[in-house]
Formats: sequence, structure tokens, C-alpha cells
Amino acid sequence: MASANFRKLHRQVAPIIFIPLLLTAITGVAYRLGEDLLGIEGDAAKIFMNIHQGSYLGKELRPFYVLLLALGVIGLIVTGLTMTKFLGGARPEIPGAKLDFRKVHRIATPIIVLPLAVSTVTGVIYRVGRSWFKMPKEVGEVFLNIHQGEYLGDFLMPIYVFFVGIGAILLLVTGINMTGIFRKRRQQTTEEDS
Repeated sequence: MASANFRKLHRQVAPIIFIPLLLTAITGVAYRLGEDLLGIEGDAAKIFMNIHQGSYLGKELRPFYVLLLALGVIGLIVTGLTMTKFLGGARPEIPGAKLDFRKVHRIATPIIVLPLAVSTVTGVIYRVGRSWFKMPKEVGEVFLNIHQGEYLGDFLMPIYVFFVGIGAILLLVTGINMTGIFRKRRQQTTEEDS
């Protein structure tokens, strides 16, 4: 019964944070790869970072945006983990089942969940700590370095950011397809065309 409640909560939260999280993942990857591999800097790089952390909402709302998005991601991670076989909540696999959105989502989740959780938590600690609690820049840099995998070195850091970003996008796309939102829209369009 608890697993069904978590499943319902998971399906309700996912569509709410879908677009902001998708934008955050895409712009985070674009910023890091653009800066490290393509030499993008200045205003072009700032645009990606402003979208990534919600700066377009204003300096006062930016930490709220980051915090709410992080709470949504953590909520999805917790509710999602309750539905996995690791915690005894997974629906049984059908042997020989074709590769569909659900199966891709189930395969990707255990691979990406830990790096995504680490990146989410350290990112929100950095932004909220610097904005609300006047965290010293040196301390904030520690969390930012963990957030973007800087501890892995110059070569692996962009790979890590790409992995976490693409993993988040994969989970978002496969997850949103499982909610049935697009199926309902296609059915309505088909019925209207008839």
C-alpha cells in the first residue's frame, strides 16, 4: 500500500518539475561543456548559468527556485527508490519484455541516482548557503566543486557533468512518458480529428 502511495506521489511531482529540471539539466551540461570544450565564455556562458540556477527570476528568488527544484528531485529520488527492487517495491519484470520507457527508466535509475543526488544536494547547499546564510566563498567553492565533479580533474569533470545531465534528462523523458500525459493528449487529438 505504501508503495502505491509513493508511486502516486512520484507521478504527481514529476510533471510539475519536468520543464524546470529539463532546462536546468540542459543548461548545466551546455555551460560546462561549452566552457571546457568549446571555450565559450562571457555573456554566452552567463546565459546558460542564469537559466541553470534560475537567476532570470531575480537574485531574491534564485535560491527559492534552486531549493524547490532540489526538493522536487530529492522527492523523486526517494519515492522512486521505494518502487525499486532494492527496497522491495518494484513490479515484477516480465521475462522477454521489449525495451520500452519503463524498462529504460528502471535500468537508468540505479546508475544515475547517486551522482544525481550528490549533485543536487551540493548544488542546493552552495546556492542557498551563499544566498541566505552568507556562506564564505571558500566553503561554497567546496560544495560547488563537488556539484560539478571538479575533484575528478579537468579531463573527467566535463564527462561527469555530461553523465549526470544526460542521465537526468533520460530519467525525465522516460518518466514523463510513463505518466501517460502524452497518450492522453494524442487520444484527444485523434478523437477531435475523427
